Amino acid sequence: MRITLREMEVFAAIATEGSVTRAAAGVALTQSAASQALDKLEASLGMRLFDRVGRRLVLNEHGRVLLPRARALLDSAHDVETLFLSDAGWLKLGASTTIANYLMPAHLAAFRRDYPAVQLEMKVANTRDIIAAVLGFEVDCAFVEGPCHHPELLVLPWREDELVIFASPAHALAGRSLTPAELAGAAWILREAGSGTREEVERLLLPHLPGLNLEMELGDSEAIKRSVAAGLGISCLSREVVNEWLADGRLVELSAPLPRLVRSLWQVQQRERIAARHLQAFLQRL
Repeated sequence: MRITLREMEVFAAIATEGSVTRAAAGVALTQSAASQALDKLEASLGMRLFDRVGRRLVLNEHGRVLLPRARALLDSAHDVETLFLSDAGWLKLGASTTIANYLMPAHLAAFRRDYPAVQLEMKVANTRDIIAAVLGFEVDCAFVEGPCHHPELLVLPWREDELVIFASPAHALAGRSLTPAELAGAAWILREAGSGTREEVERLLLPHLPGLNLEMELGDSEAIKRSVAAGLGISCLSREVVNEWLADGRLVELSAPLPRLVRSLWQVQQRERIAARHLQAFLQRL
């Protein structure tokens, strides 16, 4: 075999860092050795994998095709290295923002108690970016708020999550039963496009409202919660996000003739990827 794991490791590191110098430091090689490894890989494949843009190396079309396969190969090699070690290992997870902030910490803590030697990583982003991370073999498994239908992915229902419409106690709509028109006409603060929460709010609400008066988009549920509490508008988020503030009166749930707003949360993996033992152990605890 002409291609070595070391060459793949160097290639993946350069793709991440955009620089041979920084990549070399990350894989414990000299800059010269890292450059030679990349040259040998490109020679074996018969094509360039990067475009030189100023002082940076940027993946070209061929490099983008190779990168997820290189990462999968390196992950498999790491699994082989730790196959017979009782505790050591590496678990890379992904989660969309609400799940990472409010649902995952307890599961991660429980797993850490049972597997203290396993190194845990959690990539946190919106649903669209987490799906891209699964497709790129950057994470072993992910948990997202929005549905996904990519043919390369195995998507399984994980759990249900209730959404709630809420406002500041001082808001003009608080404390009375509202009509759909009143809800639609209020100033709404929602998550950004690409967020699973945003997609699910629109999917669940728009069939029952004449529209949504979108006043503001924010990329973080905590920022939305605080903006609503400050009186800037109303919103709809997971009950897990606002439960504490509803209980202490900083926020109030709005009353309207709507069905219960429930969405599914999803577990996402590469369809062809075999779950390593530590991932299997983590999933069994969910």
